[in-house]
Amino acid sequence: MMLVSIWPVRPMTLLSTTRYSIGRRTLAHNLRGLIFILASGLLAWQLSRAVLDDQLDSLVWILLFVVGAGFVIIVMNDWQKGVYCFLFCLLFEDLFRKYLGNNLALFFAKDMVAVLVYVSFLAQLRRGKVTFSRPPVLLPVLMLAWFAFGQIFNPASPSLWFGFLGFKLFFFYFPFVFIGYSLIGSEAELKRFFKVTVGLIFVIVSLGIAQSILGHTFLNPTALADEVKNSAALYRVSPITGALIYRPCSVFVSTGRYVDFLMVAWVLTLGFTGYLLLRVRRGRLWAFGATVLVSAGAFLTGSRGCFLWTFISALAASVAFLWGAPWKQREVVRVFRSIARIAVGMVLAIVLLDAIFPEAIGARVALYAETLLPDSRTSELRARTWDYPITNFLGAFDDDRWLIGHGIGTTSLGTQYVSKIFRVHPVKGVESGFGTLVVEMGIGGLALWFIMSGAILISAWRIVGRLRGQPWFPIGFAIFWYSFVLLFPSTYGGLQPFEDFLLNAYLWILLGILYRLPTLAESTQPATARHQEGNFWARESVSSLTRSTAS
Repeated sequence: MMLVSIWPVRPMTLLSTTRYSIGRRTLAHNLRGLIFILASGLLAWQLSRAVLDDQLDSLVWILLFVVGAGFVIIVMNDWQKGVYCFLFCLLFEDLFRKYLGNNLALFFAKDMVAVLVYVSFLAQLRRGKVTFSRPPVLLPVLMLAWFAFGQIFNPASPSLWFGFLGFKLFFFYFPFVFIGYSLIGSEAELKRFFKVTVGLIFVIVSLGIAQSILGHTFLNPTALADEVKNSAALYRVSPITGALIYRPCSVFVSTGRYVDFLMVAWVLTLGFTGYLLLRVRRGRLWAFGATVLVSAGAFLTGSRGCFLWTFISALAASVAFLWGAPWKQREVVRVFRSIARIAVGMVLAIVLLDAIFPEAIGARVALYAETLLPDSRTSELRARTWDYPITNFLGAFDDDRWLIGHGIGTTSLGTQYVSKIFRVHPVKGVESGFGTLVVEMGIGGLALWFIMSGAILISAWRIVGRLRGQPWFPIGFAIFWYSFVLLFPSTYGGLQPFEDFLLNAYLWILLGILYRLPTLAESTQPATARHQEGNFWARESVSSLTRSTAS
């Protein structure tokens, strides 16, 4: 009787169940093998046909299909690896679009990967395998999102498709603020994210520098699609000397997106270099080289805005790094020396390029001097930084619907594709970003924009203050500065940078990482210095706790 109570299943029943489960696993394994063999044979047949018929486009599409299938498997098995697949698509999608006739299917490839990342992340969240916390900017973002959703159905909008497009550009990548927070669970994962990002930056900027010198025939197909022809083969002429300057686009379809990318690249390389300086020795030389390379790439763009903001960001980061360095450990001396070395490296890079390619460097120096120096008779510094943007902003109020707007997306990026497909015309807008918000969503949309942007910067600055004196401070300040430049100065000039999928996605990912940094910094402190865990935006820093205990 004791044996029966301990062994609730008959031995023969258990044996048959085991055999049945083994048989099911063997059958599933054989089916997967058969499917793999059939798929491999079909793929080989299609590849051989494409090669024999000399159909290179078909060959590229087949390879893209294989890579996409691999991405799907990777993302669904591991959402963290899926984030890096998404970043790869985000940065290199335009390269395939250029060579495949600007196919719109490729335009949504990164969005499909993003959706897969969301699904995979939610599946792991339901199982309790990821760290989750509500960001402090959730309510302001939801307020703007609720208002923008109503603007989709604005009766003055020519088409609902404009509204769907605008809403997607604004909020589709916002979930990455949660994913960015959960992505960085340790210092090793933080370094992995920045190493991958800086590595991709190194490749893209190197290609951009080569294209700046070689011209538009490098890294561009012979026949560009009509939608990207003007933006990928853009030249500028200096007003006095008549020097011709090519505006490179690197792997992107437009020079504007390459310039936007350099804004992200510059602050991230500065922040990562500062972190390595205060934390570890390994990788400093590589990060230093990437920083110098990005500065040279920004100089060669022929974009006056990119040139000025590179200089302003470098100055702001230098002051901030000195202020946030651990003064008690005398790290400020090392920070000061590193800033001086980076400045010298930037100058030497330009001098070296000038010695090898004097015409390319001389043309850009002439453009910047003739259009930016205040004493130049062709200076556009005041006109482009004050007169023109203010005039555009005030022009938004000349519209009769400035109170309620015409609807989100009616003047946004990508309206040319909606117009082409659905045969509707967008609303005439203004260049000013703040003015565009008025034209699309009225004065209420502009007010909610300022509320959301202010909440983001206030929450980011609080964390930057808590990280002062710690090696994570440079990364925290770099993310804060990027958010500030994107939400205010860049939007002051135009709304296109915020609507650019590249800058928008990186904004939310980096904010999620920033909100995780205090927890990461706390986890590396001695156990006696840790305090009770709470929400990440309400937790005091370890340094503040130490000071209060000492007092």
